Amino acid sequence: MSAARAKIKTAPGAAPRPAGLAALPPTSQLATLAGWLAFAEEVYAQAGLALGQITDNAHDEALYLLLRTLDWPLESGPEVLERPLAPAQRIALREMLHARAVKRVPAAYLTKEAWLGGLRFHVDERVIIPRSYFVELIPGLDELLPAGAAVRRAADVCTGSGCLAILLAEAFPEAKVDGLDLSPAALAVAAINVKAHAAGRRVKLHESDVFDAVPPPPGGYDLIVSNPPYEPSAHVDRQDPEFKAEPRLAHDGGPDGLVIVRKLLRQARDRLAPHGVVAVEIGGLRKAVNREFAALAPEWLETEDGSDCVFVVRAARLAAWAG
Repeated sequence: MSAARAKIKTAPGAAPRPAGLAALPPTSQLATLAGWLAFAEEVYAQAGLALGQITDNAHDEALYLLLRTLDWPLESGPEVLERPLAPAQRIALREMLHARAVKRVPAAYLTKEAWLGGLRFHVDERVIIPRSYFVELIPGLDELLPAGAAVRRAADVCTGSGCLAILLAEAFPEAKVDGLDLSPAALAVAAINVKAHAAGRRVKLHESDVFDAVPPPPGGYDLIVSNPPYEPSAHVDRQDPEFKAEPRLAHDGGPDGLVIVRKLLRQARDRLAPHGVVAVEIGGLRKAVNREFAALAPEWLETEDGSDCVFVVRAARLAAWAG
């Protein structure tokens, strides 16, 4: 993998700072990708652009956008940095940076794509830009099941673009996967991705408020995963423009962020197989989860960056839970 592609990596979140930029500075002297990259990083800093939707730093996001705008491979090597740019290419780069820095359009909405687990997914303003620790955790979730048990039925609750449902199908080839979302618009995007990854025989999409419209499957689910809306409403009110551009429905978890989580756990109780598990990504609410759901003995999965913000509850604990 080339240096250019190696620097492009996903990140679940960042801490942006608010600022603004009325217009782009002049760009008439920028003739190479290297010049545009340095310029873009300065613009990112001056505008105080929020990061974390596709990557956690300005260099990587700017490089990705420049390469995509030029229709050059993301695997391009450093030699492309000094390649001369035609006038039309320079105009396209300026228009792209204007949309990103002045209009504050999220990068993934400009390119209409997001990458997770090595797979490309279509995204647009109808869905939250996918970013999740489940990318690294899904391949090992079957290890949470008893010896000899396999993932045959799985569900992705609040599926959005359908990316986690598809990654579940990729990781567990024998599994049938249900992808659930309340938003018809989001499900339309998910359908695009299910078709693009030829997953239609194994991934079924449902319009449902958590499990309201989806009855328990025969035998129950071996695995339920969810990256639900978990931001407290007051925090959503203060989000930067890039995050406000995403559907509020995908962010707002109610006054304390746990409204959807409570409903999910209550409904999962009747839908898990006796050996099944439910895994939920919860951002910065670990203390709140441990406090409210102590009776469920939540188990926290380790992630590479130490965030450890995905918890697991086992079916036996849910069955005995008063809820």
